[in-house]
Amino acid sequence: MGTPVDPVPAVVQEALRAAADSPGYPQTHGTPALRQAAVDWLARRHGVSGLSPDAVLPTIGSKEFIAWLPQLLGLGAGDVVVVPELAYPTYEVGARLAGTQVLAADSLTALGPRRIALVWINSPANPTGRVLPPEHLRKIVAWARERDVVVASDECYLELGWDRTPMSVLHEDVSGGRHDNLLAVHSLSKRSNLAGYRAGLVAGDATLIGRLLEVRRHAGMIVPAPVQAAMAAALDDDGHADLQRDRYAARRTALRAALAAAGFRIEHSEAGLYLWVTRDEDCGQTVAGLAELGILVAPGSFYGPAGQRHVRVALTATDERVHAASTRLTAAPRRS
Repeated sequence: MGTPVDPVPAVVQEALRAAADSPGYPQTHGTPALRQAAVDWLARRHGVSGLSPDAVLPTIGSKEFIAWLPQLLGLGAGDVVVVPELAYPTYEVGARLAGTQVLAADSLTALGPRRIALVWINSPANPTGRVLPPEHLRKIVAWARERDVVVASDECYLELGWDRTPMSVLHEDVSGGRHDNLLAVHSLSKRSNLAGYRAGLVAGDATLIGRLLEVRRHAGMIVPAPVQAAMAAALDDDGHADLQRDRYAARRTALRAALAAAGFRIEHSEAGLYLWVTRDEDCGQTVAGLAELGILVAPGSFYGPAGQRHVRVALTATDERVHAASTRLTAAPRRS
């Protein structure tokens, strides 16, 4: 359904073991080694330049940060948080926990004269796999800076571009070489199979990172020291990430062919860990039909009303399970 199933890389496990004797309190800001590893990784893999290690903050997985960001920023009643029309539900949950208003919108023209404080974007997107082009990202950044609005970019799937190459909001071609008003959220759950470690980070506007750091220190939002060591090792090693990418690419190829053979139409799905598919029927009907074949998928309505006729198919199953699902799909009678 969406949780990693492949082994934690050996280099990461070894780093965790080596740091196991950690009797003291860890650093909320993260060790210098971890923050430098994040800066180097963003530069090496994603072309992000000009980022200071002080502008990096480790998080207890990305979901924790997404859920609490509006409160960490001090938002509340009267503020508006914008989320994508089809989106990971935690964006809205976090806004409601803070008592803000929530607006689901993909177009800047739909925002009107509201008191918007935070805009969430997600590229590559969950659930659709859609990639926002650089020109669209630039428009969002320019619009937000004119109004002193924070843009939080969920980039958890950034290393999994297939048909298109996604770009970080911190990239110079988007940010103009400065990171004010921008936060990029990353997770090692997908890249390095570290969902069980709760390993994430946020980077961007140094002033915003400083504000978040002060609150998180007092709130006890601290990544354990052994996990910080494991994160640094994961970010420094590209080999395991390339291997994992190849695994997902092979599974994606097999599932795309099988879904097409079963009469599904695949939309977006340009990047990320999911295929966004439809058979032009209610998603509940699709979920039930696939369940009869022993295949579990997520109903598109879970991500917003616009997903009512789609389902999300995850690439996060073993090769054996993907092969079995593909065989069942291909052999199933095709609906007219």
